[in-house]
Amino acid sequence: MPDAYITAAGAHLPGPPVGNAEMARHIGFLDGRSEALGRLALRQNRITSRHYALSPDNSVSASNAEMAALAVADAVAKSERALKEIDLLAACTTQGDLLVPGHASQVQAALGIGPLELVSVQSVCAGALIAAKAAALQVMADGKRAAAVVGSEFSSRWFRPGFYPETALADQGHRAALEFLRWTLSDGAGAILIEPRPNERRQSFKIEWIKLVSLAHAFPPCMAAGTVPARRTERDGGWSHRPDTALADGALVLWQDMVLLKRIIRAWVGEYLKLVDAGHIVPERVDWLLCHYSAENLRQEIVSILRATGGMIAEEKWFTNLHSKGNTGAAALFVMLDEFVVRGLVRPGQQVLCIVPESGRAMIGFMMLRAL
Repeated sequence: MPDAYITAAGAHLPGPPVGNAEMARHIGFLDGRSEALGRLALRQNRITSRHYALSPDNSVSASNAEMAALAVADAVAKSERALKEIDLLAACTTQGDLLVPGHASQVQAALGIGPLELVSVQSVCAGALIAAKAAALQVMADGKRAAAVVGSEFSSRWFRPGFYPETALADQGHRAALEFLRWTLSDGAGAILIEPRPNERRQSFKIEWIKLVSLAHAFPPCMAAGTVPARRTERDGGWSHRPDTALADGALVLWQDMVLLKRIIRAWVGEYLKLVDAGHIVPERVDWLLCHYSAENLRQEIVSILRATGGMIAEEKWFTNLHSKGNTGAAALFVMLDEFVVRGLVRPGQQVLCIVPESGRAMIGFMMLRAL
């Protein structure tokens, strides 16, 4: 059975970088409390700039699918392949441009290529590794010659004032968590190309393994849209059961349970430590860690637990571009990997560990790479 290699990475970040002072102009002004909570969120996440496909006049520079297509095209341009040679497209996003059909179909149409095989993943951040594993297995076992994997997000559309009814804004206990997402998530797409042979002209990575763990059996939703927190466990709590009142009820608001998130962080670290105990990860042998996290204060929470449990990978080995690119969700790992390669930080033979936790309903993914 052939191996699988990441032979190229690419990204598309829409428009010029948007600084903190300009954020409200792009996503819309709610009220004075929003501004105050936004400043708190920015101190927590320490993001200084990000990108939006949504303009202040509410026009859109690119759809979710179009951003994904541009990221795939960027990755292919750095590879030894042509777009027409792609025979598998695996696309992931938190929410596509349409409820139906699947996001991968929309990305394929935006690329204008085919016929080919599709994998369409609807998850949150860890969707990147779900899609990557599906593609890698097809390269290894099904003879695919060039698999494009892309994660993309159009988060800013969730944050327009029209999505926030008075009921959502009036819930003070819920409000800070809403604002945290509003001032943290941003738009963009990242892509990788997976092939059975390495790129002879550019940096490649052998995929040693990819492991995914879902803990949805143990935790309720932590980040969700389509229901309101008070009804999140009821069968009739979803938007589709109340289409006439979904917007007014706040069911279309993207929300986060920050108290639950702290519990889930400990569960994520527990899954990491299982891999350490099994010998799949030896912290001292990891040369680079590309760990996705949504905010600097959450990184410090993770670091504190890792130090206490003896599983810490030295902080000088951590690479992130969260502060300059923002939290791009399902795109974040590939956007990070693209910059990591462009900056020329890795040397042949080095071990690169990628970790993508997902707060949606407590999932985490791990990918071990060997630089060539």
